Amino acid sequence: MPQPDFKADLDVGSRLKSARTARRLSQRELARKSGVTNGLISQIEQNRSSPSISSLKRILDAMPMTLSEFFSDPDTDTPKFVYRADELRELNPAKVFGPQTEAQQTVSLRQVGPGGNSIQMLHERYAPGADTGADPYAHEAEEAGIVVSGRIELTVGAETAVLAPGDAYIFDSTTPHRFRNPGTEDCIIISACTPPSF
Repeated sequence: MPQPDFKADLDVGSRLKSARTARRLSQRELARKSGVTNGLISQIEQNRSSPSISSLKRILDAMPMTLSEFFSDPDTDTPKFVYRADELRELNPAKVFGPQTEAQQTVSLRQVGPGGNSIQMLHERYAPGADTGADPYAHEAEEAGIVVSGRIELTVGAETAVLAPGDAYIFDSTTPHRFRNPGTEDCIIISACTPPSF
């Protein structure tokens, strides 16, 4: 099934700077709280660097803010009960911001609805070789998913498993985790996270 073509019209750098300054944080303070370099914060805010999912997640957690909140648009987000494929919101910063690596560009995390619900539902696609970033990430929630097609290598803490179609997972998201497609075809996952913290 072809994926909807995502066109970015979001100024990620300005949005990050606005979120940071609204919380009265300097770039240096945000870098220290999030465990990334001051230079990375500066490059993102100038739209000169595309963060990995795990890097942006660490930065937003330090404010605190979810990816869903970061990419939301309160002026146009009207809740409804049906969302067509082309209405799902992309949460991968590389898709919105531009590629950092080919592997990051080939991960799609599309959220059902504008956010603000008690559960977060995602349609995830990982192209061959795609991953969520070299560093595992963590967030305050539980997440579960079912592999629809392809294979995914899931690392949670010190354990790694490869899941195939029909296989499922559920874990405490405060444990650092990482997704990677080791196969030769796209991997599609339907997942949920509660409370929404991604």
